[in-house]
Amino acid sequence: MSDDTSSTLHERVETEVPSHLDVTDVQYEGPDLVIYTETPREFADDGNILGQLARSLQKRVTIRPAPGTQSSQSEADAKIRQIVPDDAEIQSLEFYPTVGEVLIEAEKPGLVIGRRGRTMREITREVGWNPEVIRTPPMESSTVANVRSFLTQERGERRDFLTDVGEEIHREPEEEVDWVRITTLGCCREVGRASFLLHTPNTKILIDCGDKPGAEGEVPYLHVPEAAPLTSIDAVVLTHAHLDHSALIPLLFKYGYDGPIYTTEPTRDLMGLLTLDYLSVASKEGRTPPYESTQVREAIKRTIPISYGDVTDIAPDIKLTMHNAGHILGSAVSHFHIGNGFYNVVFSGDVHYEPTRLFNGAVNDFPRAEAMVMESTYGRRNDYQTDSEESEANVHEIIRETHEEGGITVIPAFAVGRSQELMLVLEEAMAEGKIPTMPVYLDGMIREATAIHTAYPEYLRDGLRERILHEDENPFLAEQFAQVDGGGEMREEIASGEPCVILSTSGMVTGGPIMSWLELLGPDSENTLLFVGYQAEGTLGRRIQSGRVEVSLGGRRGPDRLTLDCRIESVSGFSGHADREGLEKFAGEMNPRPETILCVHGDDRATDQLSSALYQKYDVRTHQPRNLETFRFP
Repeated sequence: MSDDTSSTLHERVETEVPSHLDVTDVQYEGPDLVIYTETPREFADDGNILGQLARSLQKRVTIRPAPGTQSSQSEADAKIRQIVPDDAEIQSLEFYPTVGEVLIEAEKPGLVIGRRGRTMREITREVGWNPEVIRTPPMESSTVANVRSFLTQERGERRDFLTDVGEEIHREPEEEVDWVRITTLGCCREVGRASFLLHTPNTKILIDCGDKPGAEGEVPYLHVPEAAPLTSIDAVVLTHAHLDHSALIPLLFKYGYDGPIYTTEPTRDLMGLLTLDYLSVASKEGRTPPYESTQVREAIKRTIPISYGDVTDIAPDIKLTMHNAGHILGSAVSHFHIGNGFYNVVFSGDVHYEPTRLFNGAVNDFPRAEAMVMESTYGRRNDYQTDSEESEANVHEIIRETHEEGGITVIPAFAVGRSQELMLVLEEAMAEGKIPTMPVYLDGMIREATAIHTAYPEYLRDGLRERILHEDENPFLAEQFAQVDGGGEMREEIASGEPCVILSTSGMVTGGPIMSWLELLGPDSENTLLFVGYQAEGTLGRRIQSGRVEVSLGGRRGPDRLTLDCRIESVSGFSGHADREGLEKFAGEMNPRPETILCVHGDDRATDQLSSALYQKYDVRTHQPRNLETFRFP
C-alpha cells in the first residue's frame, strides 16, 4: 500500500471514529482492516463502533491495542479468569504482545464471548488485551492441536504475510473489469483432479487443485499459459478437503506459489490431515511423493480462514462468500462477486442439497448469480439414490444377517464425511435395538477425522450441534466405537474374533488398511463387504462393485491375487453428493437462477445428461466442457 493510500485510509478511519478514541495506526492484514489504538478500553466500551466501522468502510475490521496499553500478563490472566464464568472451563491463556492478543481456549467458548460479545468487550475494557476464543475439542485431535501450535509459532511471520496480502488485495485495479474467463484445468467429463482458473483483466484465482482417484499421474493442467507461471496466480480458493479437490494444493508451493489460500477453518485442518496421509500412502506403496511435508505446512501457514456468509475481499476486483455445501465438514459453495457489480459466478464444489444426519442442506440463495460451475457426479438419467430411511434400513438388514451368520461386515468409507454419517446411523440403531450391539472398529484416519468434526460443531447440522454442545451427549464417543491402533496383529485378532462392523479407509479401495481387510476377510463367505459410497471409474472398488471377484492386492505381503468369496453388497443413499433429482433441484430452485451452467465433475454420460436436462427443464444455457476449454463471460 502506498503512503498516500495509507495516509488516506488513516484519515478516513479517524473521521469515522469518535474524537475521544485514539487511532495510532491503520493497516490491512489480509482481507481485514486492523486499527491499532492506545484506547482499546474505550473502544470496548462502545459495543456498536466495530459494526458501524465495518458497514461504513465495507471491510472486516479488527481493533488491536497499541504496545504498552495493556495490563501485565499476570494481572490480565487473573482478571480474565475472574471475568469469565467458571462454567466456561478455561483450559489455557496465551498472550501475544506483538499483536496485543490473548488466546483463550475454553470448553464452552460461548460463555467467554458472552451475549452479543459483552464478555469479550469487558475483557478488553479491563485488561486492554484483545481476546480471541477457541473451543477445546470434545475429542482429542492431534491435527487440530498441531495446526494451532504451528500457527502460534508462526504468528510473527504470518502477520508479515497477511500485511503483504492486504496490500495486494487493496491495491487499485489496473484495468476496468469488462470480462471474466473460466479455464477448465481438470475435472471435466471425469471425476477427480478438480481445478479451475477464474481470471479477470487484473486477477487470477485458482479454484481447487486435486488428484484423480485410481489414475496415478493424471494431474491438473497447471503448465498451460493461462495458469503458468504459478507465481502469476493471485489466490487459491479450496471448496473442500477431499483429495480430488485438495491433494495437490501443496504442490503449488513447490513450484513457486506463495500466496493465500481461502477456505473454511475445518477444511484447512482436514487438508493438512489428508495431504500428509497422501504422502504417507505414496511412500508406503513405493511411489515418489509429489511434494514434501514442508509444502503442506506452507499451505497451512498461508491459509486465510473464512466463515460461512462472510463477504471477503480476496483481490482488488473480487469478493468471495462461502456457504454451506452440505457435502463434508467445512465444504463450501463459493460465490464470487466480480468488479463493481459487473458479474457473479458460483462454484458449487461438491454439494448435497437435502439435509443429512451430519449437515444442513446446501445453500443456493445468493444476491446475484449469472453463471455457475456445477458438479455432476450423479448427473446420469437414472442416478437416483434410495431415500435415507430406506438406505439405513437396508444397512441394518445386511449387518443383522451377517451377524447371524457369525460374520464381520467391513465397509470401505471415506475418512471424512461418510464414516461419521455411518457412525451416527450405527450408534442410533444399536441404541434402539435395530441391530445387535457389537464393536465398531475404526481403521485408518477415521477416528482423527471424527475428532476434527467435534472440534467444529458449528459446522454440523443444528440438532447434532446441540447434542454435542449443550446436551453433553456426543454420539461419536459411544462406547462401541474402538480405534484400530495395533497394526497387523490387531487386525488379525479382530478378523478371527466375534461379529463386528469395521469402517476402514480408503473409501474407493485404492490403498490403505482396507486392503488388509480384503486379505483377511474376503475369502470367507460369512463376511460381507458393503459399499455405501461413490466408486470412481478405474478404482478397485468400482471393479469389485461391478462383479470382479479376482482382485490384485498390489504386491502386498501374501498372494498378489485374491479371490473374494465374501458377500458383496451396495447401498445407495449415503453419498455426500446430491443425486440427479437433488442436482436438478439445487439448480432449479437457485435464487436467482443462473443464466449459464457449466456441468463438470462427472463422467461423459453424467455431464451430458445433466447438461441436457437443465437446458430443457429450466431454459438456461448449459455446457459440458472438456478440460482446457476457456469460457468468456458475459
